[in-house]
Amino acid sequence: MNLFGKRFGAKTGEEKHVTLSELEEGTMPDAPLAVSDADFTDVVARFPIVVIDCWAAWCMPCLMVGPIIEDLAGELQGKVVFGKLDVDDSRDSAQTYGIRSIPTLLVFKDGQLIDQMVGASPKEELKRRLEGFLDE
Repeated sequence: MNLFGKRFGAKTGEEKHVTLSELEEGTMPDAPLAVSDADFTDVVARFPIVVIDCWAAWCMPCLMVGPIIEDLAGELQGKVVFGKLDVDDSRDSAQTYGIRSIPTLLVFKDGQLIDQMVGASPKEELKRRLEGFLDE
């Protein structure tokens, strides 16, 4: 089990883990969705604005971005849905979107890729940038 599975997979304590199949129709999660090659397209198509965090357990900057994504998922609930895609486990999606460096955030609006952010950024910078997509 990788770090993602340990951190998000175990349903203990305050840890949150959401999968698309567990989410009730019409609801938006307050925690990042676990995304894989199998459900990537469904996740992106289901919600108006989706941010996919492409990451890996061995990537230190990815581990720094993880808690930021968790915080933003709660703060922007109902506006933006966040997903976590482990590029080691979901190579097809990573290849499809040309992920060459991680962390990379893919931003989708109405199912279309509208932005890509590479590298670790401060929470307030990410939030400001994402809120800009809400106004468009």
